[in-house]
Amino acid sequence: MPNLRDILGRKIPAWATELREMVNEHGDTVVSEVTLAQVYRGMRGVKGLLCNTSLVEPEKGLVVRGIPIIELTERLPEEIFFLLLTGDLPDSAALTKLQGEYSERGEVPSYVWDVLEAMPVDSHPMTMLNLAILSMQRESKFKKAYDSGVKKPNYWVSTLEDALDLLARLPEIAAGIYRMRYEKGPRIERDPDLDWGGNFARMLGVGDDDPVFADMIRFYLTIHCDHEGGNVSAFTCHVVNSTLSDLYYAVSAGLNGLAGPLHGLANQECLKFVLCTLERFAGVPDDEQLKEEVWDTLHSGKVIPGYGHSVLRVTDPRFEAFRAFEMKHFPEDPVLRLVSRLFAVVPDVLKEHGKVTSPWPNIDAASGALLYHYGMTEFNYYTVLFAVSRAMGLCAQAVISRGMMEPITRPKSVETSWLSDQI
Repeated sequence: MPNLRDILGRKIPAWATELREMVNEHGDTVVSEVTLAQVYRGMRGVKGLLCNTSLVEPEKGLVVRGIPIIELTERLPEEIFFLLLTGDLPDSAALTKLQGEYSERGEVPSYVWDVLEAMPVDSHPMTMLNLAILSMQRESKFKKAYDSGVKKPNYWVSTLEDALDLLARLPEIAAGIYRMRYEKGPRIERDPDLDWGGNFARMLGVGDDDPVFADMIRFYLTIHCDHEGGNVSAFTCHVVNSTLSDLYYAVSAGLNGLAGPLHGLANQECLKFVLCTLERFAGVPDDEQLKEEVWDTLHSGKVIPGYGHSVLRVTDPRFEAFRAFEMKHFPEDPVLRLVSRLFAVVPDVLKEHGKVTSPWPNIDAASGALLYHYGMTEFNYYTVLFAVSRAMGLCAQAVISRGMMEPITRPKSVETSWLSDQI
């Protein structure tokens, strides 16, 4: 059975040739126009990046290699990474081979724990995760291959090696950080016979070996896997990797972007809103009470966390998937019930309010509540879980970019006076 290197070794040259021929024959074709407002507002909507792993469609949501994410929620994270890289879901033999790679590469070097244990006890868990990743840069196989003179068409091979090493180790590192940072007891050793998500769930030490908790972690890792190339974490990783900095540098940079309040911290804000509402009403309010609460929040100049999206114009399918999981397993949980009641009330209020582009919930409106149900009340840790999942997309995009031999990313900037002269 061919492994990932063999499969990509066949696919990548064809992809690179197709792209190169397209650029040679149609390089002057205009694919996007940029307005002054887009220049100022974060380049929103400007088509200027190549990303083959996934696409966010306004009326469909996240589509991974042509497959809507809602159709992939019962797949293992390993299957998703294979899909992101190759465009195909693995058969059972290919899946077993990839899981074997993770098992062989998964041992975390002891010096990583030395670094983490030397950090202040109140360090942010995302800082700990990124420092752990950076500490392993000395082992980069891409760096060694580059220094030895490997040819540009083969950069992707050692990038894939770094991706597999890094992804294999992330669950143990992330779980170790959880237990260390929040004084949950000694680290739990990985089980080489378990799957990637199942191992992560076990090493967290949460849920008393509840199989539903393990399924939830697998589900969580699958559903956050990628979100095309223009989000902050993916774009940052891409830019850094385009300089031929290895994946340890690039993924750490991308995940530092994920740690920002406008990117990866949103589910914490959503959960805080839900908990404050429960406390205010001493339980789940009825729809009229909830409607009044939403209006009061809007009139105070605040937003309803988790509602609205810069691209989507429908309910985020990932929210629907989370809500279905929650209602299937925990229909009586008051936090999860309130998430559902908000979904029934908020969109209509926002439509009446009329000052939002999209009144529909995104994934953050539901994801934190599921973690909270299992007693993971440490909000600052939620982004670490997000990061372990999103690392799959960052790594897959980097492998493909190096296979396509994409150049350094270097857009042109202008001065405000230049913009003024164009008016």
